Amino acid sequence: MTSLPIQPLSPLDGRYQAAVSGLGEYLSEAGLNRARVQVEVEWLIALTGRGAFGTAPLTDDQTRSLRALYSEFSQADIDWLAEKEAVTRHDVKAVEYLVRHRLSELGLDAIAELTHFACTSEDINNLSYALTVSAAVQEVWLPALRRVIDILRDLAHEHRDAAMLSHTHGQPATPSTMGRELAVTAWRLERIVTQVQQTEYLGKFSGATGTFSAHVVAEPEANWPALSKEFVEGLGLTWNPLTTQIESHDWQAELYGKVSHANRVLHNLATDIWTYISMGYFTQIPQAGATGSSTMPHKINPIRFENAEANLELSSAILDSLAATLVTSRMQRDLTDSSAQRNIGVGFGHSLLALDNLARGLREISLNREALLADLDSNWEILGEAIQTVIRAEVAAGRSSIEDPYALLKELTRGKRIGQADLIAFVQELEIGDEAKARLLELTPATYVGLSSDLVDYLP
Repeated sequence: MTSLPIQPLSPLDGRYQAAVSGLGEYLSEAGLNRARVQVEVEWLIALTGRGAFGTAPLTDDQTRSLRALYSEFSQADIDWLAEKEAVTRHDVKAVEYLVRHRLSELGLDAIAELTHFACTSEDINNLSYALTVSAAVQEVWLPALRRVIDILRDLAHEHRDAAMLSHTHGQPATPSTMGRELAVTAWRLERIVTQVQQTEYLGKFSGATGTFSAHVVAEPEANWPALSKEFVEGLGLTWNPLTTQIESHDWQAELYGKVSHANRVLHNLATDIWTYISMGYFTQIPQAGATGSSTMPHKINPIRFENAEANLELSSAILDSLAATLVTSRMQRDLTDSSAQRNIGVGFGHSLLALDNLARGLREISLNREALLADLDSNWEILGEAIQTVIRAEVAAGRSSIEDPYALLKELTRGKRIGQADLIAFVQELEIGDEAKARLLELTPATYVGLSSDLVDYLP
């Protein structure tokens, strides 16, 4: 047997690459290195802009040329870094050498020693991760989540009046509408979107143990904390003044917890839609050329929702592990976070793949209103709640003397299947006011939906 050419080990980089490639722009090794170059370059610009150690501020052309190192970061730079890291065995040091190399090409050797000045690798890394994760969330993951929410919102409004039998504990229960049920999920996800948008992406820039020690020795008179704060905030991040060698990663744990929470709400959606399909509430729209089973030609399997379910579980497993791991670092620093953070893209990738499947799946189903109505019409006993509640109101109003209305309806309906005629006969014999009796006689399972339709309007 011949050996295969080098193959992607992760399905995210193989079978599903097209669905998750947007994350590679930020959460790949190349995306991280581009951000590292950005941080190194901006630190150079910040130092020279203040005339540090007698340097002159860069001209506009020099500044533009320097910023082009990351704004025009290319495959040639990726290859250069790979070759250099093979020698240095240190990824951040390879980035420093790349910047120094480009400075020489630009005729800026005079400021070369300010490259990576007073920095520990984590000064560069923590800012780079904050930049790349923030961009991936804002530019890729949140838009994908919003697409699913938008589809749910549209379906909620479309099906706001589609009465359906509820199933609390898997048993027939007070009806709702399909639109309201979908609106519940959309509402839950909207709250999480708001929380994710409020994430603080923290950054530190204070040297080997977070003390500015090297900075102060090099220039005792400078206000290094103020310069650090201005630099970090200039990158669009929130400054963390109190850290060890590493930024403490609490913001990452908080963010990944929220994303994992969204995953679990989406998982709930996937399993519910799967169940509704199995019950016949939704039918799946056949896709041209698609095969449901290798042996049963009739089948259309709910693979979009099953795929989403599995990938949401994988995503949460990874993100939960990251959240637990990253908040701990032995004393002033250990490298467990370095290995762990390389999997951030994997955690988001499985979530993004699930969102893609959910969006596709929700567009490939059609509500079977006849099935909903048939199920309602087979479960008239669910009106027992309505009848006993009306009787209690009538007793409270002095229009009835019936004792223990709940027990009365429990005796009539619990564990039994009764039809419309049975309930009509029962209601007609009740000692209640004529208006209340008329309301109950007009009631059907399909109309016993309360304010379900109106509640959809609470969606933002």
